[in-house]
Amino acid sequence: MRRFKEFVKQAIRWSGYELTLRTPATDSFMQLLQVIRSQSIDMVIDVGANKGQFASKLRSCGFQGKIISFEPLPDAYSELAALSSTDPDWHIHDRCAVGAVPGTATLNVSGNSVSSSLLPMTEAHTSAARTSRYVDTLEVPVIRLDDVASKHGFQDRRCLLKIDTQGFEWEVLDGAKATLNLCQAVICELSLVQLYEGQRLWLEVIERFEDSDFVLWTLQKGFVDKATGRSLQMDGIFVRESSARPATSLDHD
Repeated sequence: MRRFKEFVKQAIRWSGYELTLRTPATDSFMQLLQVIRSQSIDMVIDVGANKGQFASKLRSCGFQGKIISFEPLPDAYSELAALSSTDPDWHIHDRCAVGAVPGTATLNVSGNSVSSSLLPMTEAHTSAARTSRYVDTLEVPVIRLDDVASKHGFQDRRCLLKIDTQGFEWEVLDGAKATLNLCQAVICELSLVQLYEGQRLWLEVIERFEDSDFVLWTLQKGFVDKATGRSLQMDGIFVRESSARPATSLDHD
């Protein structure tokens, strides 16, 4: 049996692939799932859901808790609504962007959909991903997470907040101060360079989470300039400090 396993591994290598066991140490999504399990997360607040890729992967990996998704793009929203229609624990908020001030705002629509943002895009972004260039604009409603927290029952759950808003993370957090206090973990994009005009960069965002009683649990690979190999953006997973802190003798008293 051992020889057969080695033969299979070698055959896979010859075809240009590598067979590895998916663990939190080798797979970024398994790493996130480990955080979800360890923090007993039973609700995911999915800000910037696009077509539902993140939530769908959660479901495929076994997450059975409640998911609340937010998305402003009409086409993506339609696909998101269709995808979630058979899942009674996956709720889609009315089409909207999430920010600090309720009202309306101009959304810049990217050619690849996922890079759409309420902020202007910089040359650093478009030169690294030409399909991300803006092709249209539209007016979208904007809500604050704190204003819909009770509607969706954030206060009754152990929440993970996922923010994928293309440079608008700071504004989302400005409108989610009470919501953040209800969260046990956060996954948030961290830009290493200015990809959108006026956005806050990685260090400021990390410091903000630290000031809110979160520690940086891990960094995951994100947007890389394929021409130069430079990392432009990463995903940071943050865990509430009191939950992440190793137990000491005082903790058992």
